Amino acid sequence: MTQHIEIEFKNILTKAQYEELLQAFSIQPEQIIRQVNHYFDTTGNHLKQHQSALRIREFGETIECTLKEKTSEHQHLETTDYITREQADQMLAGKRITLPTVNERLALFDIPMNTLKCYGSLTTDRVEIPYEGGLLVFDHSFYLHCDDYEVEYETNDEKIGKIIFSSFLAKHSIEPQPAQKKIVRFMTALNNQKG
Repeated sequence: MTQHIEIEFKNILTKAQYEELLQAFSIQPEQIIRQVNHYFDTTGNHLKQHQSALRIREFGETIECTLKEKTSEHQHLETTDYITREQADQMLAGKRITLPTVNERLALFDIPMNTLKCYGSLTTDRVEIPYEGGLLVFDHSFYLHCDDYEVEYETNDEKIGKIIFSSFLAKHSIEPQPAQKKIVRFMTALNNQKG
């Protein structure tokens, strides 16, 4: 179990900008790690109403279940339980499982685990590199016939992080275009598909 405040800045990229950044930072194919996110909410979108999101993330042999709660524009409280393949499969099948910390946080919203359903999955090819005291992330995500690209900067200080990220964008001639969270982009694409 872990719980921490995540401070991040995100910006949408074009495919060309993404490829230029991979080249500028000499990224090798083995540095690109694939992860799959499975997103959950109730049929009434109770988590969304609380500006929160629940996901299972799979990368390599690791599987984690994370509840993200928005605390300010660039900050989220992340509560994570590491889970087994069996637990992940049960949760994806809509069965209730016991996750000590995530269940405890969900109870604060009065959301029982068995009311959650998986809305779908999003796959991301991710590169993470240390940068200016933080972590620079290049993401290529694909889901529901969509492809998108973004750069993220994770930091421990919101004020300094904002300056570093703005400077990074200017240095690489990238127009500031804040990216929505992946779950928001996924749900928008899902709703557009239904409509």
